[in-house]
Amino acid sequence: MKTCSWHAGVARRVITPPPGVELAGLGYYLGRTWERVRDPLHATALVVGDGDQGVAFVALDLMYNDARFSRRVRELAAAQTGLRPEAICVNCSHSHSAPTAGLILGGGERDEAYLDFAAREAAGAVIEAWRNRAPAKLFAGHSELTGMTFNRTRENGPTDNRVSVLRADAADGRPLAVVVNFHSHCTAHMEADLRAVSRDWPGEVVDQLEAALPGVTAMYLQGTCGDVNFRREFNGMERRFEPARAVTRVALDALAKTRPVEQSGVAAFSETIALPTRRWTREEILREREEGLHRLATGDTTGWLEGVARVCVNQPERLPLRYGGIVEQAVAAVARFAVAWTDLILPELETRPEILETEVQALRVGDVYFAANAAELFTSFGLEVRRRWPHDDLFMLGYSNGGIGYLPDAHDIERRSYAAIQSPKFTGQFQFTEKSGAAMVAGLAGALEKVAK
Repeated sequence: MKTCSWHAGVARRVITPPPGVELAGLGYYLGRTWERVRDPLHATALVVGDGDQGVAFVALDLMYNDARFSRRVRELAAAQTGLRPEAICVNCSHSHSAPTAGLILGGGERDEAYLDFAAREAAGAVIEAWRNRAPAKLFAGHSELTGMTFNRTRENGPTDNRVSVLRADAADGRPLAVVVNFHSHCTAHMEADLRAVSRDWPGEVVDQLEAALPGVTAMYLQGTCGDVNFRREFNGMERRFEPARAVTRVALDALAKTRPVEQSGVAAFSETIALPTRRWTREEILREREEGLHRLATGDTTGWLEGVARVCVNQPERLPLRYGGIVEQAVAAVARFAVAWTDLILPELETRPEILETEVQALRVGDVYFAANAAELFTSFGLEVRRRWPHDDLFMLGYSNGGIGYLPDAHDIERRSYAAIQSPKFTGQFQFTEKSGAAMVAGLAGALEKVAK
Protein backbone atom coordinates (compact mmCIF):
# COMPACT_ATOMS: atom_id res chain seq x y z
CA MET A 1 0.00 0.00 0.00
CA LYS A 2 1.28 3.43 -0.93
CA THR A 3 2.36 5.56 2.04
CA CYS A 4 -0.12 8.36 2.65
CA SER A 5 1.01 11.96 2.30
CA TRP A 6 -2.15 13.75 3.34
CA HIS A 7 -2.47 17.48 3.33
CA ALA A 8 -5.37 19.53 4.67
CA GLY A 9 -6.42 23.14 4.90
CA VAL A 10 -9.39 24.82 6.52
CA ALA A 11 -10.92 28.30 6.41
CA ARG A 12 -14.08 30.13 7.43
CA ARG A 13 -15.94 33.21 6.25
CA VAL A 14 -18.92 34.97 7.85
CA ILE A 15 -22.03 35.08 5.65
CA THR A 16 -24.53 36.75 7.98
CA PRO A 17 -26.99 38.63 5.75
CA PRO A 18 -27.40 42.41 5.82
CA PRO A 19 -30.65 43.95 7.11
CA GLY A 20 -33.65 43.41 4.88
CA VAL A 21 -32.83 39.84 3.84
CA GLU A 22 -35.57 37.34 4.73
CA LEU A 23 -35.19 34.21 6.80
CA ALA A 24 -36.78 31.17 5.17
CA GLY A 25 -38.95 28.17 5.77
CA LEU A 26 -41.60 28.70 8.45
CA GLY A 27 -44.71 29.70 6.56
CA TYR A 28 -46.07 31.67 3.63
CA TYR A 29 -45.51 35.40 3.11
CA LEU A 30 -44.36 36.00 6.66
CA GLY A 31 -41.86 38.64 5.56
CA ARG A 32 -39.37 37.42 8.17
CA THR A 33 -36.70 40.04 7.69
CA TRP A 34 -34.33 39.59 10.59
CA GLU A 35 -34.08 41.91 13.59
CA ARG A 36 -31.37 40.24 15.69
CA VAL A 37 -28.32 38.01 15.19
CA ARG A 38 -28.35 35.21 17.72
CA ASP A 39 -25.20 33.77 16.17
CA PRO A 40 -23.46 34.62 12.89
CA LEU A 41 -23.80 32.42 9.80
CA HIS A 42 -20.68 30.79 8.38
CA ALA A 43 -19.20 29.29 5.25
CA THR A 44 -16.61 26.79 6.47
CA ALA A 45 -14.38 24.93 4.01
CA LEU A 46 -12.07 21.95 4.32
CA VAL A 47 -9.73 20.82 1.55
CA VAL A 48 -8.05 17.44 1.86
CA GLY A 49 -5.85 15.64 -0.59
CA ASP A 50 -2.99 13.32 -1.35
CA GLY A 51 -0.30 14.76 -3.61
CA ASP A 52 -1.68 17.15 -6.22
CA GLN A 53 -5.26 15.87 -6.03
CA GLY A 54 -7.81 17.25 -3.61
CA VAL A 55 -11.46 17.39 -2.67
CA ALA A 56 -13.28 20.15 -0.82
CA PHE A 57 -16.28 20.41 1.46
CA VAL A 58 -17.95 23.73 2.17
CA ALA A 59 -20.60 23.85 4.89
CA LEU A 60 -23.05 26.73 4.59
CA ASP A 61 -25.48 27.97 7.21
CA LEU A 62 -28.29 28.43 4.69
CA MET A 63 -31.72 26.83 4.58
CA TYR A 64 -31.76 25.50 1.00
CA ASN A 65 -29.20 25.04 -1.71
CA ASP A 66 -29.59 25.76 -5.41
CA ALA A 67 -27.81 24.28 -8.44
CA ARG A 68 -27.01 27.71 -9.87
CA PHE A 69 -25.66 28.93 -6.52
CA SER A 70 -23.50 25.81 -6.10
CA ARG A 71 -22.21 26.09 -9.65
CA ARG A 72 -21.13 29.67 -8.92
CA VAL A 73 -19.25 28.57 -5.78
CA ARG A 74 -17.52 25.75 -7.65
CA GLU A 75 -16.55 27.85 -10.65
CA LEU A 76 -15.09 30.64 -8.54
CA ALA A 77 -13.17 28.20 -6.35
CA ALA A 78 -11.92 26.02 -9.21
CA ALA A 79 -10.61 29.07 -11.09
CA GLN A 80 -8.11 29.82 -8.30
CA THR A 81 -7.21 26.33 -7.08
CA GLY A 82 -6.26 22.94 -8.44
CA LEU A 83 -9.70 21.61 -7.56
CA ARG A 84 -12.07 20.32 -10.21
CA PRO A 85 -15.64 21.62 -9.84
CA GLU A 86 -17.02 18.09 -9.32
CA ALA A 87 -14.54 17.66 -6.44
CA ILE A 88 -16.24 20.43 -4.43
CA CYS A 89 -19.28 19.57 -2.30
CA VAL A 90 -21.51 22.50 -1.31
CA ASN A 91 -23.68 21.46 1.64
CA CYS A 92 -26.38 23.51 3.42
CA SER A 93 -27.33 22.98 7.05
CA HIS A 94 -31.06 23.66 6.49
CA SER A 95 -31.35 26.12 9.36
CA HIS A 96 -34.83 27.67 9.36
CA SER A 97 -33.32 30.85 10.83
CA ALA A 98 -31.23 31.65 7.76
CA PRO A 99 -31.86 32.80 4.18
CA THR A 100 -32.33 30.38 1.31
CA ALA A 101 -30.47 29.95 -1.96
CA GLY A 102 -33.14 27.64 -3.39
CA LEU A 103 -36.71 28.48 -4.39
CA ILE A 104 -39.29 28.19 -1.62
CA LEU A 105 -42.27 29.90 -3.18
CA GLY A 106 -43.79 32.24 -0.58
CA GLY A 107 -41.52 30.88 2.14
CA GLY A 108 -38.74 33.44 2.09
CA GLU A 109 -37.71 35.62 -0.83
CA ARG A 110 -34.27 35.07 -2.29
CA ASP A 111 -32.04 38.14 -2.20
CA GLU A 112 -29.78 37.96 -5.26
CA ALA A 113 -27.26 40.50 -3.99
CA TYR A 114 -26.86 38.59 -0.74
CA LEU A 115 -26.59 35.23 -2.52
CA ASP A 116 -23.88 36.60 -4.78
CA PHE A 117 -22.02 37.71 -1.67
CA ALA A 118 -22.54 34.33 0.05
CA ALA A 119 -21.35 32.43 -3.02
CA ARG A 120 -18.23 34.58 -3.29
CA GLU A 121 -17.48 34.14 0.41
CA ALA A 122 -18.04 30.37 0.20
CA ALA A 123 -15.67 30.17 -2.76
CA GLY A 124 -13.25 32.39 -0.87
CA ALA A 125 -13.27 29.96 2.03
CA VAL A 126 -12.44 27.08 -0.35
CA ILE A 127 -9.64 29.09 -1.96
CA GLU A 128 -8.23 30.07 1.42
CA ALA A 129 -8.43 26.47 2.65
CA TRP A 130 -6.59 25.34 -0.51
CA ARG A 131 -3.83 27.88 0.14
CA ASN A 132 -3.68 26.86 3.82
CA ARG A 133 -2.92 23.23 2.99
CA ALA A 134 -0.19 21.64 5.07
CA PRO A 135 0.91 18.07 5.85
CA ALA A 136 -1.73 16.34 7.93
CA LYS A 137 -2.91 13.09 9.40
CA LEU A 138 -6.50 11.99 8.88
CA PHE A 139 -8.72 9.95 11.19
CA ALA A 140 -12.28 8.68 10.68
CA GLY A 141 -14.95 7.04 12.77
CA HIS A 142 -18.55 7.03 13.85
CA SER A 143 -20.87 6.42 16.77
CA GLU A 144 -24.63 6.30 17.36
CA LEU A 145 -27.05 8.85 18.82
CA THR A 146 -30.21 6.99 19.75
CA GLY A 147 -33.49 8.05 21.32
CA MET A 148 -33.24 11.75 20.42
CA THR A 149 -34.84 11.90 16.96
CA PHE A 150 -38.09 10.56 15.54
CA ASN A 151 -39.59 9.90 12.14
CA ARG A 152 -42.30 12.53 11.80
CA THR A 153 -44.19 10.69 9.03
CA ARG A 154 -45.04 7.45 10.85
CA GLU A 155 -44.88 5.90 14.28
CA ASN A 156 -41.62 4.04 14.88
CA GLY A 157 -40.43 4.96 11.38
CA PRO A 158 -36.74 4.77 10.44
CA THR A 159 -34.09 7.22 11.60
CA ASP A 160 -30.41 7.26 10.73
CA ASN A 161 -28.63 7.48 14.08
CA ARG A 162 -25.10 7.52 12.67
CA VAL A 163 -22.81 10.36 13.77
CA SER A 164 -19.85 10.26 11.39
CA VAL A 165 -16.63 12.17 12.02
CA LEU A 166 -13.49 12.99 10.06
CA ARG A 167 -10.57 14.62 11.85
CA ALA A 168 -7.50 16.28 10.37
CA ASP A 169 -4.47 16.85 12.59
CA ALA A 170 -1.39 18.86 11.70
CA ALA A 171 1.82 16.91 11.25
CA ASP A 172 2.86 17.75 14.83
CA GLY A 173 -0.41 16.35 16.20
CA ARG A 174 -2.25 19.61 16.75
CA PRO A 175 -5.97 19.34 15.90
CA LEU A 176 -6.74 21.17 12.69
CA ALA A 177 -10.29 20.34 11.57
CA VAL A 178 -13.27 18.18 12.48
CA VAL A 179 -16.17 17.25 10.21
CA VAL A 180 -19.44 15.96 11.75
CA ASN A 181 -22.31 14.45 9.78
CA PHE A 182 -25.72 13.70 11.34
CA HIS A 183 -29.34 13.54 10.17
CA SER A 184 -32.03 15.79 11.66
CA HIS A 185 -33.93 18.94 10.79
CA CYS A 186 -32.68 22.18 12.34
CA THR A 187 -35.71 23.10 14.39
CA ALA A 188 -34.56 23.32 18.02
CA HIS A 189 -34.43 27.13 18.11
CA MET A 190 -36.93 28.14 15.48
CA GLU A 191 -39.74 28.77 17.98
CA ALA A 192 -37.53 30.78 20.33
CA ASP A 193 -37.17 33.88 18.16
CA LEU A 194 -38.57 33.91 14.63
CA ARG A 195 -36.76 37.17 13.83
CA ALA A 196 -33.26 36.10 14.86
CA VAL A 197 -30.50 34.91 12.54
CA SER A 198 -29.15 31.61 13.84
CA ARG A 199 -27.27 28.48 12.82
CA ASP A 200 -29.61 26.57 15.17
CA TRP A 201 -28.25 23.44 16.86
CA PRO A 202 -25.58 22.62 14.21
CA GLY A 203 -23.94 25.95 15.07
CA GLU A 204 -23.93 25.02 18.72
CA VAL A 205 -22.30 21.68 17.87
CA VAL A 206 -19.58 23.51 15.95
CA ASP A 207 -19.00 25.96 18.81
CA GLN A 208 -18.94 23.22 21.44
CA LEU A 209 -16.47 21.09 19.50
CA GLU A 210 -14.20 24.06 18.98
CA ALA A 211 -14.34 24.81 22.73
CA ALA A 212 -13.56 21.18 23.58
CA LEU A 213 -10.72 20.92 21.04
CA PRO A 214 -8.75 24.19 21.15
CA GLY A 215 -7.28 25.10 17.78
CA VAL A 216 -9.72 23.04 15.75
CA THR A 217 -12.12 24.39 13.11
CA ALA A 218 -15.31 22.33 13.10
CA MET A 219 -17.92 21.97 10.39
CA TYR A 220 -21.32 20.29 10.28
CA LEU A 221 -22.52 18.53 7.13
CA GLN A 222 -26.28 17.92 7.04
CA GLY A 223 -27.49 14.42 6.21
CA THR A 224 -30.55 12.56 4.98
CA CYS A 225 -33.25 13.92 7.26
CA GLY A 226 -36.28 14.61 5.07
CA ASP A 227 -38.57 12.79 7.51
CA VAL A 228 -36.63 13.20 10.77
CA ASN A 229 -36.64 15.81 13.55
CA PHE A 230 -35.34 15.93 17.06
CA ARG A 231 -38.21 15.00 19.37
CA ARG A 232 -40.73 17.79 19.73
CA GLU A 233 -40.07 18.36 23.43
CA PHE A 234 -36.70 19.85 22.43
CA ASN A 235 -38.36 22.67 20.46
CA GLY A 236 -39.42 24.55 23.58
CA MET A 237 -37.49 27.20 25.43
CA GLU A 238 -36.34 25.00 28.29
CA ARG A 239 -34.87 22.05 26.39
CA ARG A 240 -33.79 23.53 23.07
CA PHE A 241 -30.10 23.25 23.94
CA GLU A 242 -30.19 19.48 24.50
CA PRO A 243 -29.93 18.34 20.84
CA ALA A 244 -26.59 20.09 20.27
CA ARG A 245 -25.17 18.80 23.54
CA ALA A 246 -26.18 15.26 22.63
CA VAL A 247 -24.65 15.43 19.14
CA THR A 248 -21.47 16.98 20.55
CA ARG A 249 -21.18 14.29 23.22
CA VAL A 250 -21.52 11.48 20.68
CA ALA A 251 -19.20 13.20 18.21
CA LEU A 252 -16.51 13.53 20.88
CA ASP A 253 -16.98 9.85 21.70
CA ALA A 254 -16.56 8.98 18.02
CA LEU A 255 -13.48 11.21 17.77
CA ALA A 256 -11.91 9.42 20.72
CA LYS A 257 -12.25 6.11 18.85
CA THR A 258 -11.24 7.14 15.34
CA ARG A 259 -8.90 5.07 13.20
CA PRO A 260 -6.13 6.48 11.00
CA VAL A 261 -7.03 6.87 7.34
CA GLU A 262 -4.12 4.91 5.90
CA GLN A 263 -5.34 4.12 2.41
CA SER A 264 -4.10 6.75 0.01
CA GLY A 265 -5.77 8.80 -2.68
CA VAL A 266 -8.80 10.96 -3.25
CA ALA A 267 -11.42 10.72 -5.98
CA ALA A 268 -14.51 12.63 -7.07
CA PHE A 269 -17.36 11.86 -9.41
CA SER A 270 -20.64 13.60 -10.18
CA GLU A 271 -23.31 13.08 -12.79
CA THR A 272 -26.81 14.19 -13.61
CA ILE A 273 -29.52 11.59 -13.14
CA ALA A 274 -33.19 11.71 -14.14
CA LEU A 275 -35.86 11.14 -11.48
CA PRO A 276 -39.37 10.23 -12.61
CA THR A 277 -42.12 12.66 -11.68
CA ARG A 278 -45.88 12.87 -12.17
CA ARG A 279 -47.43 15.76 -14.04
CA TRP A 280 -50.13 17.64 -12.16
CA THR A 281 -53.53 17.29 -13.80
CA ARG A 282 -55.23 20.46 -14.94
CA GLU A 283 -58.17 19.55 -12.70
CA GLU A 284 -55.92 19.39 -9.61
CA ILE A 285 -54.43 22.78 -10.39
CA LEU A 286 -57.68 24.55 -11.21
CA ARG A 287 -59.41 23.16 -8.12
CA GLU A 288 -56.76 24.67 -5.83
CA ARG A 289 -56.68 27.87 -7.84
CA GLU A 290 -60.43 28.35 -7.54
CA GLU A 291 -60.36 27.73 -3.79
CA GLY A 292 -57.47 30.17 -3.36
CA LEU A 293 -59.20 32.88 -5.36
CA HIS A 294 -62.46 32.33 -3.46
CA ARG A 295 -60.84 32.59 -0.04
CA LEU A 296 -58.86 35.67 -1.01
CA ALA A 297 -61.96 37.38 -2.37
CA THR A 298 -64.30 36.50 0.49
CA GLY A 299 -62.11 35.89 3.54
CA ASP A 300 -63.92 32.56 3.97
CA THR A 301 -62.12 30.27 6.46
CA THR A 302 -64.75 27.51 6.53
CA GLY A 303 -63.13 24.07 6.44
CA TRP A 304 -59.72 25.62 5.85
CA LEU A 305 -57.84 22.53 7.06
CA GLU A 306 -59.60 20.30 4.55
CA GLY A 307 -58.74 22.16 1.34
CA VAL A 308 -55.58 23.91 0.15
CA ALA A 309 -54.25 24.00 3.73
CA ARG A 310 -54.58 20.24 4.37
CA VAL A 311 -50.84 19.66 4.06
CA CYS A 312 -49.60 23.24 3.70
CA VAL A 313 -46.94 22.68 6.39
CA ASN A 314 -45.86 19.71 8.46
CA GLN A 315 -48.38 20.57 11.21
CA PRO A 316 -51.04 22.67 9.44
CA GLU A 317 -53.24 23.05 12.51
CA ARG A 318 -50.41 25.02 14.13
CA LEU A 319 -49.87 27.37 11.20
CA PRO A 320 -51.97 30.26 12.66
CA LEU A 321 -49.48 30.50 15.54
CA ARG A 322 -47.00 31.95 13.04
CA TYR A 323 -49.52 34.71 12.27
CA GLY A 324 -50.15 35.79 15.84
CA GLY A 325 -52.84 33.15 16.25
CA ILE A 326 -55.03 34.80 13.61
CA VAL A 327 -56.65 32.09 11.48
CA GLU A 328 -57.81 34.58 8.86
CA GLN A 329 -54.25 35.70 8.15
CA ALA A 330 -52.97 32.12 7.92
CA VAL A 331 -55.74 31.14 5.52
CA ALA A 332 -55.17 34.23 3.39
CA ALA A 333 -51.46 33.38 3.14
CA VAL A 334 -52.17 29.79 2.09
CA ALA A 335 -54.78 30.96 -0.43
CA ARG A 336 -52.30 33.45 -1.87
CA PHE A 337 -49.79 30.63 -2.23
CA ALA A 338 -52.35 28.45 -4.02
CA VAL A 339 -52.83 31.16 -6.65
CA ALA A 340 -49.08 31.84 -6.94
CA TRP A 341 -48.04 28.23 -7.52
CA THR A 342 -50.74 27.68 -10.10
CA ASP A 343 -49.55 30.84 -11.88
CA LEU A 344 -46.10 29.29 -11.90
CA ILE A 345 -46.97 25.81 -13.14
CA LEU A 346 -49.86 26.35 -15.57
CA PRO A 347 -47.81 27.84 -18.45
CA GLU A 348 -45.50 24.79 -18.45
CA LEU A 349 -48.00 22.10 -17.54
CA GLU A 350 -48.12 20.37 -20.92
CA THR A 351 -44.59 21.08 -22.16
CA ARG A 352 -42.30 20.38 -19.20
CA PRO A 353 -40.67 16.90 -19.29
CA GLU A 354 -42.07 14.43 -16.78
CA ILE A 355 -38.64 13.91 -15.23
CA LEU A 356 -36.47 15.98 -12.93
CA GLU A 357 -32.73 16.12 -13.55
CA THR A 358 -30.47 16.41 -10.50
CA GLU A 359 -26.87 15.86 -9.52
CA VAL A 360 -25.47 13.00 -7.47
CA GLN A 361 -21.91 13.23 -6.21
CA ALA A 362 -19.48 10.82 -4.58
CA LEU A 363 -16.15 11.72 -2.99
CA ARG A 364 -13.49 9.42 -1.58
CA VAL A 365 -10.76 10.29 0.92
CA GLY A 366 -8.67 7.15 1.30
CA ASP A 367 -11.28 4.59 2.33
CA VAL A 368 -13.75 7.17 3.66
CA TYR A 369 -16.69 7.86 1.34
CA PHE A 370 -19.17 10.70 0.91
CA ALA A 371 -22.44 10.42 -1.04
CA ALA A 372 -24.16 13.74 -1.71
CA ASN A 373 -27.53 14.63 -3.19
CA ALA A 374 -29.69 17.72 -3.60
CA ALA A 375 -32.83 16.43 -1.87
CA GLU A 376 -34.39 16.41 1.55
CA LEU A 377 -33.96 12.67 1.23
CA PHE A 378 -36.13 10.36 3.29
CA THR A 379 -34.27 8.15 5.75
CA SER A 380 -35.22 4.83 4.17
CA PHE A 381 -33.31 5.78 1.01
CA GLY A 382 -30.20 6.84 2.90
CA LEU A 383 -30.24 3.61 4.89
CA GLU A 384 -30.64 1.64 1.67
CA VAL A 385 -27.48 3.24 0.26
CA ARG A 386 -25.68 2.32 3.50
CA ARG A 387 -26.97 -1.25 3.20
CA ARG A 388 -25.67 -1.58 -0.34
CA TRP A 389 -22.28 -0.03 0.31
CA PRO A 390 -19.60 -2.40 1.69
CA HIS A 391 -17.38 0.28 3.29
CA ASP A 392 -18.15 1.25 6.88
CA ASP A 393 -17.22 4.93 6.87
CA LEU A 394 -19.87 6.52 4.66
CA PHE A 395 -21.04 10.09 5.12
CA MET A 396 -24.57 10.58 3.72
CA LEU A 397 -25.14 14.21 2.71
CA GLY A 398 -28.39 15.88 1.69
CA TYR A 399 -29.01 19.54 0.71
CA SER A 400 -25.87 19.39 -1.42
CA ASN A 401 -25.02 21.02 -4.77
CA GLY A 402 -28.64 21.92 -5.50
CA GLY A 403 -32.14 21.86 -4.08
CA ILE A 404 -35.05 19.68 -5.19
CA GLY A 405 -37.08 19.63 -1.97
CA TYR A 406 -38.38 16.52 -0.27
CA LEU A 407 -37.86 13.14 -1.90
CA PRO A 408 -40.49 11.03 -0.07
CA ASP A 409 -40.89 7.28 0.02
CA ALA A 410 -43.89 5.22 -1.13
CA HIS A 411 -45.58 5.51 2.28
CA ASP A 412 -45.74 9.31 2.08
CA ILE A 413 -46.61 9.38 -1.60
CA GLU A 414 -49.56 7.10 -0.94
CA ARG A 415 -50.89 9.24 1.91
CA ARG A 416 -50.37 12.46 -0.12
CA SER A 417 -48.41 14.14 2.64
CA TYR A 418 -46.78 17.54 3.04
CA ALA A 419 -43.52 16.16 1.62
CA ALA A 420 -45.24 14.45 -1.30
CA ILE A 421 -47.77 17.14 -2.29
CA GLN A 422 -46.75 20.54 -0.92
CA SER A 423 -42.98 20.40 -1.38
CA PRO A 424 -43.12 20.12 -5.18
CA LYS A 425 -45.46 23.11 -5.22
CA PHE A 426 -43.15 25.45 -3.31
CA THR A 427 -40.11 24.20 -5.27
CA GLY A 428 -41.94 24.63 -8.59
CA GLN A 429 -41.74 20.96 -9.62
CA PHE A 430 -43.96 18.05 -10.53
CA GLN A 431 -44.64 15.39 -7.91
CA PHE A 432 -42.20 12.56 -7.29
CA THR A 433 -43.43 8.99 -7.82
CA GLU A 434 -42.84 5.71 -6.04
CA LYS A 435 -39.97 5.09 -8.47
CA SER A 436 -38.14 8.35 -7.77
CA GLY A 437 -36.44 7.23 -4.58
CA ALA A 438 -35.17 4.01 -6.15
CA ALA A 439 -33.65 6.06 -8.97
CA MET A 440 -31.88 8.28 -6.46
CA VAL A 441 -30.54 5.28 -4.53
CA ALA A 442 -29.26 3.72 -7.75
CA GLY A 443 -27.63 7.00 -8.75
CA LEU A 444 -25.86 7.44 -5.41
CA ALA A 445 -24.72 3.82 -5.34
CA GLY A 446 -23.43 4.11 -8.88
CA ALA A 447 -21.52 7.30 -8.07
CA LEU A 448 -19.88 5.62 -5.08
CA GLU A 449 -18.78 2.74 -7.27
CA LYS A 450 -17.12 5.22 -9.62
CA VAL A 451 -14.82 6.52 -6.87
CA ALA A 452 -14.12 3.19 -5.19
CA LYS A 453 -10.52 2.05 -5.33
